[in-house]
Amino acid sequence: MPGLWKPSSRASAGKDKSMPAHRPDDDGERTRRFREAALPCLDDVYTLARYLLRDADAAEDAVQECYLRALKHFDSYRGPAIKPWLFAILRNICQAEFARRANSPTAIAEIAEAESQEATPLWHETQASPEAELLRRRDATTIQRLVSTLAEPFREILVLREMQNLSYREISDIVGAPIGTVMSRLARARAMLRTAWMAEEEPHK
Repeated sequence: MPGLWKPSSRASAGKDKSMPAHRPDDDGERTRRFREAALPCLDDVYTLARYLLRDADAAEDAVQECYLRALKHFDSYRGPAIKPWLFAILRNICQAEFARRANSPTAIAEIAEAESQEATPLWHETQASPEAELLRRRDATTIQRLVSTLAEPFREILVLREMQNLSYREISDIVGAPIGTVMSRLARARAMLRTAWMAEEEPHK
């Protein structure tokens, strides 16, 4: 995203001399700290955007908007884990895009699916689920196709948990839902992915 990290220069002439002078190097230092903290997460943020929006161009736009917002509000960041903070910003951007698409038949179907198929929370789970193993073994194109079949709330939870390795608490904070709901949706997402996986394998038998 060329030009994204260049701090804007503003003329300081005419400012009230009683006010603290704005130092241009303050912006440069702030931008440097932001780059060091946030840029290592860029691929992960894009991956989440790509899975949520299911469109490469829309994902790129969402990521750029996410980083612009994050830079603007970087003073409010209270660390140490910046990735969940970036994911939360990205999710708000994606939700705005979902709202714009809200009248589409696909969106309405996904909402109905999410509301009608919440599973019982899994309070205990194995260290490595079969679905996690699938995500490790399959090539990126196949994974993208399988995950894209999931309804949005389940797709989001699965990517955050299985691909980004976030804790239930971090996911709960990002999506604004109780941990029990997060676990419930994850259980349902795994079941849906398992169904898609089996359907993918069936023709080869």
